[in-house]
Amino acid sequence: MDPIEDFLVACRETLEQLDRSVLAAMVKTLVETRERGGRLFCLGSGGGAGHASHAVCDFRKLCGLEAYCPTDNVSELTARINDEGWAGSLAGWLKTSRLNEKDCLLIFSVGGGSQEPPVSENLVRAIELARSRKASVVGIVGRDGGYTKAHSDACLVVPTVREHWTTPLTEGFQALLWHLLVSQPQLQTAPTKWESLR
Repeated sequence: MDPIEDFLVACRETLEQLDRSVLAAMVKTLVETRERGGRLFCLGSGGGAGHASHAVCDFRKLCGLEAYCPTDNVSELTARINDEGWAGSLAGWLKTSRLNEKDCLLIFSVGGGSQEPPVSENLVRAIELARSRKASVVGIVGRDGGYTKAHSDACLVVPTVREHWTTPLTEGFQALLWHLLVSQPQLQTAPTKWESLR
């Protein structure tokens, strides 16, 4: 099959296999976070950090949900990495932000983090902190979901329909799915610009 066609077919197969009930649970958790006056912290590394930054904009502007992305502050992030190490960088940021039981983490990761082997330990430690402080955790991840899936309130695992395209399909669908979340009537409080011009 032509690689372009194969990729697009893989997108359709992925879309058909998404667990709608998990998406509904994520919406519910995010609505409850806003209703109790909690904050949303969006976390990721690499492409996930880019998603987290964009998602924060949308959750704040479109959903009236106080949201933050620790990796947006490159000065603090690199100071923490330099002085305290990569693994604890996000947890340290969250401690200073007084993460508490009203708050929620939204994780964007391909593998979801792992203690053994140690992969995306920064996400693992952030989730450990959230659980110890009774904050909610939701995520959009790939593969088997890793640590995020095992320790979250609701975690959508993007199905692996083509092993060789695990990362591009997972990261592509992460963007699609957070846009789905911010567009849900239970969450969205303000119209997007182009739709408001009709």
